[in-house]
Amino acid sequence: MDVFEAIKGRRSIRRFTTDPVDDAKIEAILEAGRWAPSWANTQCWRFVVVRDPEIRSQLAKTLYSIKLPDREVPNPAAPAFDTAPVVIVVCAETGKAGAEHGAPGKYATDKGDWFMFDTALAVENMVLAAHALGLGTVIIGAFDAPKTEQILNVPQGFRAVAMFPVGVPAREGKAPPRKELSELVIRDRW
Repeated sequence: MDVFEAIKGRRSIRRFTTDPVDDAKIEAILEAGRWAPSWANTQCWRFVVVRDPEIRSQLAKTLYSIKLPDREVPNPAAPAFDTAPVVIVVCAETGKAGAEHGAPGKYATDKGDWFMFDTALAVENMVLAAHALGLGTVIIGAFDAPKTEQILNVPQGFRAVAMFPVGVPAREGKAPPRKELSELVIRDRW
């Protein structure tokens, strides 16, 4: 699949079949994450591959509900943890990305620790790879990270940043409307 086709065709999938996903496809997805760019090549990310149904169920319970103007609803991604055979949790080592060389904790820009940026690059690579392999994903950031870290025994100095179920889509996703480039692009000065 062409990279532009993957970018334009990837959708957030929240309903999966119970079909298994073989190890070779998961390894290919992880490999795509490994090749993401990062600040000074620090590669602060770590990928936790969860296949155990009990652990997936515990992770589903960490998802935040969605607050609408008139009510609160369960996170629509929660059922995916019961059917998708794999959940990948992306963690980051803090204090590395964005740090000045030789000065841990001292950052080179006013943006501070870049771990969110760097892990997002890895996540994007992985979900595009999953789509190219015929699999579906949905990127989840609305979850109780400390509880997730406890469930997965994430060591101190690392944070759980995002997670995404991986599986065979139960149905095809629909493209949401996109703004026109004319609404997004500023030439030379704002």
